[in-house]
Amino acid sequence: MLLHLTIPRGPLELAADLHLPDDAHSGTPLPAVVLSTPGSSVKEQIGANYASRLAARGIAALVFDPAHQGESQGEPRDLEDPYRRGEDITYAIDTLTTTPGIDPQRIGVLGICAGGGYAVHTARTDHRIKAVGTVVPVNIGAAFRGFQPDGPVAALDALADARTEEVRSGETARVNWLPDTLEDATAAGLTDIDTIQAITYYRTERGGHERSTNRRLLRSDSLLLGYDAFHLADRLMTQPLQVILAGRIGNTGSYDTGMQLWKLAPNPVDLMVIDGAGHYEMYDEPEYVDATVERLTGFYANNL
Repeated sequence: MLLHLTIPRGPLELAADLHLPDDAHSGTPLPAVVLSTPGSSVKEQIGANYASRLAARGIAALVFDPAHQGESQGEPRDLEDPYRRGEDITYAIDTLTTTPGIDPQRIGVLGICAGGGYAVHTARTDHRIKAVGTVVPVNIGAAFRGFQPDGPVAALDALADARTEEVRSGETARVNWLPDTLEDATAAGLTDIDTIQAITYYRTERGGHERSTNRRLLRSDSLLLGYDAFHLADRLMTQPLQVILAGRIGNTGSYDTGMQLWKLAPNPVDLMVIDGAGHYEMYDEPEYVDATVERLTGFYANNL
């Protein structure tokens, strides 16, 4: 069962889908999970793959488009502000706490890829979140700092100049998350398996969606470079934690990040490594997603 919802977010509204079990109106309030999805994705992609499976196992699951992206409101478009991404989760919880049939005392979060870092960062200070699940989690700030060939300070200097030029010209700059095609990747010398699998998920009929633009507002990057998803998590994120990782270590850093989170967290409950899976295969390959959701279901059943 799928309900389309609107999440009030101050002056904006976020577009959301609430996936419910078929017996949602049986009279017993349901546990619920808010999904925090990967950067550049929309709610119909990875989030829907996980939310629909959780609902089939008795857990209500809310997936939404972040502010400035997808069907949600917010200008300028394509902004990836990590702090606003965390606030989006909190507004989504506000909506769940007033949704009929949802138990407001049994709300968890599930973060995937960059959404895993956003989920952890939010759970530190929003203790309405009773359990934190992560799948191939990425600390997007650390990842962006590591991507800079001349280091993050040089990148911030260049971004400062670019922002000044934007203001003067009145033209807003956008950059790609990924090459738009496999041919573009080859031309750029990007042939590693993770980049190829990311493109074949996001930029083909396999997982692509018309509202997933593959563009990021350039001014996002200075925010991302200064962000640490795990700041104070060792002291404040006391909720039970589940970490699920892809066993094939690639260039996304999610395996090492997940292990770091596992060691950092005050209350780690369950760690699972999916042998043979790559980061992007965890988005939609049934063999891997089904095994992951089965483990998540047990975790939420025990901790919500």
